[in-house]
Amino acid sequence: MTNLIQHFGWSGDFDRAFEPHAALGCVPARVTVQSRGLYTLIAEQGEIRARLSGHLIHEAQEGDYPVVGDWVAIRLPHGDGIVTIQAVLPRRTAFVRKAADSVQRPQVIAANIDLALLVLAMNADFNLRRLERYLAAAWQSGAHPMVVLTKADLCDAPHMRTAEAESVARGCPVLALSSLTGEGLAALAERLEPAATHVLLGSSGAGKSTLINALAGRELMATAAIRAHDERGRHTTTHRELFRMPGGALLLDTPGMRELGLIDAEEGLKTAFEEVDVLTQRCRFRDCSHAGEPGCAVRAALDAGTLDPGRWRSYEKLQRELAHVERKEDGLAREAERKRWASIHKAQRHYKKLRDKW
Repeated sequence: MTNLIQHFGWSGDFDRAFEPHAALGCVPARVTVQSRGLYTLIAEQGEIRARLSGHLIHEAQEGDYPVVGDWVAIRLPHGDGIVTIQAVLPRRTAFVRKAADSVQRPQVIAANIDLALLVLAMNADFNLRRLERYLAAAWQSGAHPMVVLTKADLCDAPHMRTAEAESVARGCPVLALSSLTGEGLAALAERLEPAATHVLLGSSGAGKSTLINALAGRELMATAAIRAHDERGRHTTTHRELFRMPGGALLLDTPGMRELGLIDAEEGLKTAFEEVDVLTQRCRFRDCSHAGEPGCAVRAALDAGTLDPGRWRSYEKLQRELAHVERKEDGLAREAERKRWASIHKAQRHYKKLRDKW
């Protein structure tokens, strides 16, 4: 592969997965922009515009369509034809959330991420419970999370905010910075590795686009001022896009997500709340509800003050959310199976009527 592909994250890990597609005359490319069915890709030939092939449109399952960060197999046309995406290579990591229009449908936000930068502003919108949710989703994705606290220039006690974030980050790096003054930018830039892919995740107004511009040294993304009455931001990023920074690191900006619905994130939740999960394993009864049973390690820790009540409530809330999604999925699966058998029985009755006529 050329240096261009390698600069955008191609490694030997993808060679074997691509062999069947190479045999069919395809070449590899990476999705850098996804917008309304059109894709911008980086391939050996440079930047390319592409569409999905008819085969991929009809055969792909839910969540299998390309997203920003994906490596894909493309077919180059003869002459001035359209470049088509034939297949999506297996993802090393994938950041998934519950789609906004459905309780059970997963939506892949970004693929093949090495480091998830969880961006939280140190102004009035600072929210530890939201950070815990992002940490659970990041751990579930397979990427390593890092907490980035922005707008340090707007905070009277940045060290206190940093300590609060560290209390729930549980060993993940936490960096405080200001894109306006430049404080902390060099420390973050040092952690961004060339050819590695980093995704910025956070709510609107957290300063993701401003941070990308500061790291790039030029305006790549549009920005907007936050609202004065609640210090919350407006959506300025409307699509996902992968940028290559001057030092070679790849940064993926995403639209702000105030609500990040978890789906299939049990392992990520256990990692994000490791100390809570350990306590639940120490309860006397395996089916302990932690509501007053004898030998409950969780209640003992709450009474002793070694477990933060707010953190326990957050864990319970996220557990209930995941359980609700699972029940909904089971219900939809049962309904789909009922409809399938109803269709079979209807066809059988129709066939019997035809046979009786014969």
